[in-house]
Amino acid sequence: MKPTNYPYSRYLENKSRVTIKGNRYRLGNINHPYHSIYKSQGMSAAFEAMGLTVLENIKTTIDTLFSDVQEGEIYVMTNPSFGGWIKVGMAINSKDRVNQFQTGSPHRNYKLVKSYKVTDKREAESEIHNLLEEKFRRKGEWFKCSYEEVETLLENHFKLRNGYERSR
Repeated sequence: MKPTNYPYSRYLENKSRVTIKGNRYRLGNINHPYHSIYKSQGMSAAFEAMGLTVLENIKTTIDTLFSDVQEGEIYVMTNPSFGGWIKVGMAINSKDRVNQFQTGSPHRNYKLVKSYKVTDKREAESEIHNLLEEKFRRKGEWFKCSYEEVETLLENHFKLRNGYERSR
């Protein structure tokens, strides 16, 4: 395969190929149905006409949509591979979040222990992380403590705030 100089990912290059009567045509080939757009308006216009877009644009759009959502859940997750460490994080849906972690684990051994519905997931997560960090060692969203210690701290915090609904 000949290397290309345009600034799009290999994914888009592959998606821009078409098969017509058993023959594969790249976008630059005169037999490609979008060749005239490619020649007159450029690669971006041809991709847009085909309904394709740069993957980074899709990611940015999705990130923007999710960043607008304030409500969500604070979750507590464990994994026996990380004995003595508890993950406390935020998500729009904690079950979906745990399933995302399962994808990366050959043992599928992440366990959602508890979640709390909150009106502002970012604010709640920040408060919880600060509280946990005062008492326990921290690595990102993982804290070196027992589940019982986390549960007590979270239950007390959320009871004082009254801004949650216990999900699990």
